[in-house]
Amino acid sequence: MMKVIKAGKSQEEVVANDTKVSEIVAGALKDVEIRGDQAVRELSAKFDKWTPESFRLSDAQIQEIVEQVPSSVIEDIKFAQKNIQAFAQAQLDSLNDVEVENIPGVILGHKNIPVNSVGCYIPGGRYPMVASAHMSVLTAKVAGVKRVIACTPPINGEIPNATIAAMHLAGADEIYLLGGIQAMAAMAIGTESIESVDMIVGPGNAFVAEAKRQLYGRVGIDLFAGPTETLVVADHTADAEMIATDLLGQGEHGPTSPGALITTSEKLAYETIEEIARQLETLSTADVASVSWEDYGQVLVVDSIEEARVEADRLAFEHVEILTENPDYFLENMTNYGCLFLGPETNVAYGDKVIGTNHTLPTKGAARYTGGLWVGKFIKTVTYQKVKPEASAYIGEYAARLCKLENFEGHAKQALLRVERYGKN
Repeated sequence: MMKVIKAGKSQEEVVANDTKVSEIVAGALKDVEIRGDQAVRELSAKFDKWTPESFRLSDAQIQEIVEQVPSSVIEDIKFAQKNIQAFAQAQLDSLNDVEVENIPGVILGHKNIPVNSVGCYIPGGRYPMVASAHMSVLTAKVAGVKRVIACTPPINGEIPNATIAAMHLAGADEIYLLGGIQAMAAMAIGTESIESVDMIVGPGNAFVAEAKRQLYGRVGIDLFAGPTETLVVADHTADAEMIATDLLGQGEHGPTSPGALITTSEKLAYETIEEIARQLETLSTADVASVSWEDYGQVLVVDSIEEARVEADRLAFEHVEILTENPDYFLENMTNYGCLFLGPETNVAYGDKVIGTNHTLPTKGAARYTGGLWVGKFIKTVTYQKVKPEASAYIGEYAARLCKLENFEGHAKQALLRVERYGKN
């Protein structure tokens, strides 16, 4: 039976916070829809204190910014992008068009077509999320998207040079120094100066995630990717130092980032809590990580690895590290997660920054029904049919009867017209 050693905020408190965010986002989106560029400019001034003559960076500005980035940083960015591009290409290669002759003379098929335009959000704020440029812009380009635009906010009134360089190297067609709700609204709704896109993608804070939720339908989205979540599943073979390091390493993302430990060892559970307290004394980002751990941290003790798997699937977290004697048990049996990190040799930071899998992953239980961002998210699988005359007459008789069964007389007439036209042959 599961024992709760530490619990985070209640569901009621989480819902109350979400409601406040939803109201703010709804007002901002409506304002942009009505007033366009002027609303975007005012929102940028309010939230980012940023009102340039143009939010879009020119080619000359981009080139100047890239030249300011140290060559060692450029090389690191290229290393990460090489890995991400290679994995995205392998995923793309697994997608095949299909065409079959189901019945003689009846040809059915599907085609994989990339969406025409995508807007990518690259988070900024306290942390310049350079890696998000690789994950969204580069993956969209591998998928074959013709127009990829990208937005990132200024950081304390300054241009995040490395992020801009990563966006450029990833292949962004347009780069805007614009953040938050106003960036999502401009890309999805469009303004006088920013042409709207067909799809918006990328991680972000609670306001960005809520903007995506409210804009869904008007445009496509990748998934609901809110504050980062990290779960560690551990048994007696794991150690508290590694668990604490990995949980706090993700908790520093923001004060609402959940971190959880499920373990078969009550001794390890208490050791981890103590180790987290010890590490927070020296962690430079403790002001954020301590809040996320205090408000959203969980520690659960279970009787068996099987029960750990059940509880892990119930939480359906974004990142799941497996620090157990047999990590492959979870690969073979677990179903609800964004990305699995199997064994102590890997960790969430590898996935976040460099290894090749995508870091935009489902949060808030969305892992129950979707995976993360990948090349296939930018591709529409659409169907078609071609029918020879004699086959049309044959199919038409079945179609007419089935349409009449459902009282669709007009549908039946479509089928019977083909029976009459082509059945004579």
